[in-house]
Amino acid sequence: MPGLFVSFEGGEACGKSTQVARLVRKLESQGYEVLSVREPGSTRAGEAIRDLLLHSDQGISLTPAAELLLFGASRAQLIEEVIRPALKAGKILVADRFSDSTTVYQGIARALELKFIRELEEFVCAGLRPTITFLLDLDLETIRTRRLRRVRPVNGPDRIEELPLEFHQKVRAGYLQLAREFPERIKVIDAARSIDEVEAAIWKEINAVLG
Repeated sequence: MPGLFVSFEGGEACGKSTQVARLVRKLESQGYEVLSVREPGSTRAGEAIRDLLLHSDQGISLTPAAELLLFGASRAQLIEEVIRPALKAGKILVADRFSDSTTVYQGIARALELKFIRELEEFVCAGLRPTITFLLDLDLETIRTRRLRRVRPVNGPDRIEELPLEFHQKVRAGYLQLAREFPERIKVIDAARSIDEVEAAIWKEINAVLG
């Protein structure tokens, strides 16, 4: 497809949303047609699933397997409704999380079977992968400090953010494991630096892809 698929990954409070917004603005200022999405979400069905997974009282007792399948359902809808049409139209698609999140959060951190997760990913994505993925890597102490400083006037911390520190340690280790496995696609960015420095590092990588 003629478009470019960019994804952002990382643990909690790593600055993904900020950098997604900055990259979209900068690409648009350069004349590119850009669409940003978030996972789960960005469709009517996906937003309902997001609320169930992260904020709703009905989602508190979800099992890891149910969590996995709900993320897959949201992704399947997003791909067919939004991502494939955008890429076919030649747009740059910027995603705040994609399938790497499922591999790490549900596969590695939740200890669900990775073989099944990858088979599910192939079924849902049908070969669709980001061209480049930015992994915003942050140490656990900085994550803890940033989470304490966060202002959340509406929903408060979501269900996954509130999991124990040991879970988030597994998440970070899982992401770094994936980066070693797919070094051509996954670019590790030190997210402990200033917002401007992180943006500059991302822009340098994007420029290399855009030529």
